[in-house]
Amino acid sequence: MLAGIDMDHLAATGLGLALGLLVGIERGWSLREIPPGARFAGIRTFALIGLAGGLAGALYRHAQGPATVLLAGAVLVVVIGYYRVIQTRGLPSGTSAIVALLTLAVGFLAGSGEKLLATAIAVAMVILLSMRQQLHRWVSRLTETELHSIARFALIAMVVLPLLPDRGFGPYDAWNPRQLWLLVVLVSGFSFAGYFASRMLGPSRGVVATAAAGAMVSSTAVTAAMATRMKQGEGAPSIAAAAIAAASVVMMLRVIVLVGVLAPFALTSLALLLLPGILLSAGATAWFWRSQPARPEETGEVALRNPFDLGPALVLTGLVMILAVIARWVLAEYGDRGVAVVLAISGTVDVDSAIITMGNLPAGTIEPTTAGIVLALPVILNTLFKSAIGASLAGWGHAREAALPLLASALAIIAAVLLAIF
Repeated sequence: MLAGIDMDHLAATGLGLALGLLVGIERGWSLREIPPGARFAGIRTFALIGLAGGLAGALYRHAQGPATVLLAGAVLVVVIGYYRVIQTRGLPSGTSAIVALLTLAVGFLAGSGEKLLATAIAVAMVILLSMRQQLHRWVSRLTETELHSIARFALIAMVVLPLLPDRGFGPYDAWNPRQLWLLVVLVSGFSFAGYFASRMLGPSRGVVATAAAGAMVSSTAVTAAMATRMKQGEGAPSIAAAAIAAASVVMMLRVIVLVGVLAPFALTSLALLLLPGILLSAGATAWFWRSQPARPEETGEVALRNPFDLGPALVLTGLVMILAVIARWVLAEYGDRGVAVVLAISGTVDVDSAIITMGNLPAGTIEPTTAGIVLALPVILNTLFKSAIGASLAGWGHAREAALPLLASALAIIAAVLLAIF
């Protein structure tokens, strides 16, 4: 408090004004070709709407009446302004009116003390508004199949998932329906992102970028595809090697993200253990990329499975259910070391199953450092497995450039694990 002024309320109200100004700048730029008299609102109007929301939020706790009147008045002004624009221009686009109401709400949140939430909403709104042209182009390129696939993904992620019970069922209470279905959502979501990233980038951007997008679905599949390219002599070997190394980086970063979501207690330990492998693989990617840059005529898309095919996700979920029961049984009979063996073996081909199994273990079962080491083992085995795939499909002579960085990455993670143990 300074001379009777509540500095927190002052700062919160000022944030409402600043966020309104931010939205107003975007709206002013987007509508710059419309004559001033025909605009719904300009920079100053949006700034004032944010200020009104901020004042209402600051007043609401101690003076709900005046705050409510201020909010209602601001809403009325927005409605009248929108009606006037419709009468003048005959274009009933509601974007600016909705943005004005959201700006008022953002200001209210800021004035109420929810500063981070208000800022996040305002920034997200400005980003969405600024992407108008890109979004329209993207929608115009969607196929009917892709539109149906997006709807199916929304169904499994936004409708089915919240309805599932969040408690243990089955033997040893090893099956949590919501966590198991979350795996389906995550796998489908990674496939979704990988599919559209590959589609938007296209072969002209280089096989490295496409492989990195494909690694969000399966880095093992990317490695096999690149090894096949090497064997058949399609493009420069160094580009295929860079693609395999990039896919390995994406795989390890993806593992860290999944652990952060599903088994956060192991996140710090695992991230430190994987860091040497990430740096080595990233360095190999840069080395191979700079040694012989990709050319458009040498590039091609990595073949990805249908990102909205639930079959692979459901198969993986079934495997996780089996492994969850085995892990609980091994834990009961042999303790932490038995669980480590189960997770390491199960993660050789697919690391996700090991992460989900770890996340389904009862809280406090494994100490965080031990959990990080346990989850590092399937990453090591998976990396060695991909090295073997490359060598077997392309032959050592062709795949040496790709296999050696994978081996070095696995050895670096092994060294980090040994240091953590001893």
